[in-house]
Amino acid sequence: MPRRRWTGPVLLALLLTALAPLPAAADTAPSRTETAEAVPLPSISATTTQVASGLRRPTAIAAPDDGTDRLFITQKSGSVRVYHPDTGLAQTPLLDITSAVDESGNERGLLGIAVPPDFADSQDLYLAYTALPDAAVTVARYRLDESRLEPLLSQPHAEFSNHNGGQLAFGPDGNLYWSIGDGGSAGDPFRSGQRLDTLLGKIMRIDVSRSCGALPYCVPADNPFVGTPGARGEIWQYGLRNPWRFSFDRADGSMWIGDVGQGRWEEIDHLAPGRGGLNLGWSCYEGLEKFQGGDCVPGEEYTEPVFTYSPYTGGCSVIGGHVYRGRDHAGLVGGTYIATDYCSSTVWALRPDGSGGYEQAEIGEMPTQVTSIGTTADGEFYVVNDLPGGLHKVSFAQEEPTCRVDRAVTAWGTGMTVDLTVTNTGDTPVNGWTLEFSLALGQTVVSDWNTTLTQGSNTITAVNAPHNATIAPGASVTLGYLTGNTGDATPPARFMLNGDACAVGR
Repeated sequence: MPRRRWTGPVLLALLLTALAPLPAAADTAPSRTETAEAVPLPSISATTTQVASGLRRPTAIAAPDDGTDRLFITQKSGSVRVYHPDTGLAQTPLLDITSAVDESGNERGLLGIAVPPDFADSQDLYLAYTALPDAAVTVARYRLDESRLEPLLSQPHAEFSNHNGGQLAFGPDGNLYWSIGDGGSAGDPFRSGQRLDTLLGKIMRIDVSRSCGALPYCVPADNPFVGTPGARGEIWQYGLRNPWRFSFDRADGSMWIGDVGQGRWEEIDHLAPGRGGLNLGWSCYEGLEKFQGGDCVPGEEYTEPVFTYSPYTGGCSVIGGHVYRGRDHAGLVGGTYIATDYCSSTVWALRPDGSGGYEQAEIGEMPTQVTSIGTTADGEFYVVNDLPGGLHKVSFAQEEPTCRVDRAVTAWGTGMTVDLTVTNTGDTPVNGWTLEFSLALGQTVVSDWNTTLTQGSNTITAVNAPHNATIAPGASVTLGYLTGNTGDATPPARFMLNGDACAVGR
């Protein structure tokens, strides 16, 4: 079903989040060079077309820049399949390391793949997996011409089967970056996120083009914790919970991270190029909110996410994506970061606004249970989904929204007043509507007007009043609410709206 077709009753899935503003990335936000500024994000629609089936729990996508137009797709059990747009999915795997992979539990297995810049000559691939016999999270080099696996670096991870991270990517500096989760279970039981003596809860940066002493790789001399007593020199960023997918913008080298949350907030981080050593907050913070019982270090400086959303609105695990730098849809989404969620399948679009903040909107849905967003060598998007195991090509089109939401927010003392105007910009009447949004921990709605409102946990549902259930084409209704804070909640300074367009027809 098209994403902005009115249905009755209509769900205006606005996901209003009363939090701090969308901040800039560390230092400064990237420029708008090579971006599509003419089309507002709410006027863009993302769709997918299935191009292959028969994959068995695919986990990651990579593309060699060797002129072959191939995609490499990892499968959880330990094999890599090859897809070509002309011949489809090859039946014979490119490689199979099943005998080395521990795929027990839902989150263990072959998790990541990276193609080095010199692949055409070296025929080397880099793989991230949980290894037999003890499920250690491992990065290894695989030499295709010799069918040989060479483990490079491992982190013990035996206690719990979840939060293995597993993203691999070569950065603009030619180094290999690798993510690992905090060790699993819930609430960071090992306090891994804030510790520097473990690789758990981190993104690492290593030089795999050479070896140093007994190491089959080198630690770059300018890594942020080289020389810090007790710290692992491989660490690039810390304070992460489960950074399942991250990527680099091809245009400016900045890093985008999708970090899976505990249960209240999923987050996306955007970091300026070359900035290592940043503390992304976990487990002191989950998203922009203090995590109850978390590990907070007095005086520590934390880098805030640029986008958060609540799983209470249908999501469960953010799937970080890429900034679009292809040609087919450059006029619509050039310079736009695209991500999704494993459960809700919502497509999130984020774009630096040139003033230190970010435009953002919901622009459609992915297939169910997407595990990874990948790009071709030319920058076009594909996704794989877990079950039933398909490969899908992503396309973008301009589709004008059928409603518009305008808001006025006044912050005061310990709360804020929010006035909303919903306008039907379509050509058919709205007959019944529902508004959903999320509040930070400790925030409550103390009064509302022109709706029937209920609050459950941090999710608010506002249903039309009898007198404003119908919105004629071109007409508007006004509504609003007032919030207050309780407990240790911090009064919101500004207001964030996840998508000005009405995300209907879901």
